[in-house]
Amino acid sequence: MHVETCSIKTGGSFSPASLSTLDSEETLVLLFGAPDLIDTPHRIREVVDACPRSHVMGCSTAGEIHGCEISDNSMAVATLRFDNTPIRTAQAAVHSPHDSYAAGRAIATQLTQPSLRGVLVLSDGLNVNGSELVKGLNDTLGEAVVVTGGLAGDGTHFKRTWVLKDRTPQSGYVTAVGFYGDHIRLGHGSKGGWDKFGPERQVTKSIGNVLYELDGRPALGLYKEYLGDRASGLPATGLLFPLAIRPSQAEGKVLVRTILAVDEATQSMTFAGDIPEGVFAQLMRANFDRLIQGASEAATLTFDHHNGSYSDSPTLSIAISCVGRRLVLGERTEEEIEATLEILPKGSRQIGFYSYGEISPYKSGACDLHNQTMTLTTIAEH
Repeated sequence: MHVETCSIKTGGSFSPASLSTLDSEETLVLLFGAPDLIDTPHRIREVVDACPRSHVMGCSTAGEIHGCEISDNSMAVATLRFDNTPIRTAQAAVHSPHDSYAAGRAIATQLTQPSLRGVLVLSDGLNVNGSELVKGLNDTLGEAVVVTGGLAGDGTHFKRTWVLKDRTPQSGYVTAVGFYGDHIRLGHGSKGGWDKFGPERQVTKSIGNVLYELDGRPALGLYKEYLGDRASGLPATGLLFPLAIRPSQAEGKVLVRTILAVDEATQSMTFAGDIPEGVFAQLMRANFDRLIQGASEAATLTFDHHNGSYSDSPTLSIAISCVGRRLVLGERTEEEIEATLEILPKGSRQIGFYSYGEISPYKSGACDLHNQTMTLTTIAEH
């Protein structure tokens, strides 16, 4: 496998020849870029036109990651030419959250083959219910196929996201690439680092990813009590205080959910993934050192899927971290990117983005939707 990465800044120079040397039918081009590129797609076109035979995937972000650098208004690009791994791309419409399960099933059906080993998914970040998308994928693919990825971002605006469909940025779609055969090596790790606080409350009224009541009280009003003065900045300030949910008070597995929208009329909150009735929910807040430690632990987890070591082949790490982590960490955000590279093999390339949701197995097996985590996918061949 051959890997090249670059960061293309707005107004900066770009040489298409640097990408075209890896162009082939078994080449994957990944592009993570600024939300407003949907209005000025000529910059994206320069990249994809340099690789006419390659498979292309990408999405909008809440910040682009290249190496140890985090940028806005740029493009982070990786080009991977596989030596022994066939790849195939798929796409499905997700114009509203109600389309999410069907989109997951459609993507999985397009990619399913006996030799399928892994799937990388990039989805519109606002029109989707990430939990239902993941359920559609899992119900079709089962636990033997590694599924990772993330939901596109739009900074802290929550108005419009895009993915690359037919080589152009478009809203309302899910895209994916499948990796086939026994030469591909896919690692994954996902960790948070948030601390729970306040009482644990039961979800007494919800529909899908919309939460109406906790312990019989209007959810938005209760949530605002905790936010205090920060409540006026919702939904963006909600990124600083996600919810931890678990099926029962005896259940150890905890998933984190982050807010996408609030509705004053119904006193409800819309989350990136499902908040089922009956689950227990608890507020979370940041612990700076534990957030950075979580990123390091995510990198360490990838070793479990490479049998504790990596081959001599080049390794690409795709880092997908939640926008809420970036808001909390502020000037320390690059520390979590540096923490992942310190663990990964020397010489690893890394690109990624800040997202509205992360897709990865909890530890192993079927994938889950996560929020407020650092999620890594490592790709290598042997």
